[in-house]
Amino acid sequence: MPAIKKAIIIGGGPAGLATALRLHQKNNIQCTIYELRPEPTTIGGAIGIPSNGLRLLDRLGVYQSLAARGSLDSQLILHSSQGSMLGEADWMNHAAEKTGFGYMRIKRGDIVDVMVEAVQNAGIPLAFGKRIVRIREAEDTITASFSDGTEDSADILIGCDGIHSAVRTRYVDPDAQPEYTGIAGSFSLLSTSSLPEHLRPNPGLNATFTPDGLFALTPCTPSGDELFWFFSRETPIEESEDTRDGWEVRRRDAVANFQSILLETLKDVKGHWGETLRTVVELTDTIHFFPVYHLPPDGRWSRGRAVLLGDAAHAMSPHAGQGVSMAMEDVFALSRLLADRTASLDEMSRRFQAVRRPRIKEMVQKAQANRDLRKRTGPWGLWMKEVAIKSGLLAYNWLGLDARGFGQGYLEYDIETQDF
Repeated sequence: MPAIKKAIIIGGGPAGLATALRLHQKNNIQCTIYELRPEPTTIGGAIGIPSNGLRLLDRLGVYQSLAARGSLDSQLILHSSQGSMLGEADWMNHAAEKTGFGYMRIKRGDIVDVMVEAVQNAGIPLAFGKRIVRIREAEDTITASFSDGTEDSADILIGCDGIHSAVRTRYVDPDAQPEYTGIAGSFSLLSTSSLPEHLRPNPGLNATFTPDGLFALTPCTPSGDELFWFFSRETPIEESEDTRDGWEVRRRDAVANFQSILLETLKDVKGHWGETLRTVVELTDTIHFFPVYHLPPDGRWSRGRAVLLGDAAHAMSPHAGQGVSMAMEDVFALSRLLADRTASLDEMSRRFQAVRRPRIKEMVQKAQANRDLRKRTGPWGLWMKEVAIKSGLLAYNWLGLDARGFGQGYLEYDIETQDF
């Protein structure tokens, strides 16, 4: 394969920004990022990034800046609907010891801000308001055409434009369409100081199951002065509904009526914890509502000189907490393969997928298992779920499984040690 000297990157989110940084730093590839939106934008809220993703963000040189904005508490605290504590565990301690990195909960906007600054400091061009409308290949180049009439050509085009990727739908795999998972979420941010002091949660991820789904509350800043809460629930949609219009109606209804809906859901959560959750809802002015989609696992990830990374290739539900980390692993895998000039683009794609598809499949299965826990259940089903969780946490702690790294191997995974 001739040397790749120039890359077009479609998408200015974490995946696209990380791709540009890595190829600039490691491969000496001239990158230009094109972002659809007129300015850096996210859906809001916060996300969790575990050890395997944080280690790669450190190698990009942005970890310290991110850590200055996010919460590093990795304690998981599960509460029963009766108000008691089911148990708690540090679910990252072994992975943190092995990798040097634990867990971070950080606002989406802060991730993008830090990475945009890093890209700009590196002198990498980042153009906003650029809608890609056409992709065409010649023997040695690939060209992107934009709605404003401009074009750019490069040796490779990398689609990092998310689950609704234009690169995928217009060129790489038009047949791969997002599928609804059956789960929808609501979330918001709240100033910790707005809560009475006796109701402020312990550091870490505090969660409880209800008959309708999972409610969780966690700090997302270093000082804990801001809380992120979310509620995931099973939300069916009628097959006859127009999906887009139907979800817009559901969003309006959910946002307008969220307090009464959530307070009804949480009315039977007892004790101090129940009071905390209801107060959080009452103090929240606005929420974001979103249906969770994923991509079929067997879609195409490349075509000629076009490659898909992150959610554009293999979007999964967020319930494994691995979205950003899987994108980072993709980025580092691509960088390694581009450094090998003995392989053709087709060979590079084959080797990439041979390593990445099994890993993605593993994370999809974890996301599926965690997603199923959000499904609606009756009182007896909830009781059985809580008994199983309490028993599992007791055994986990009593047997010292956290210190032995039980269930944490996937967090210690290092893409740079894999055999390609």
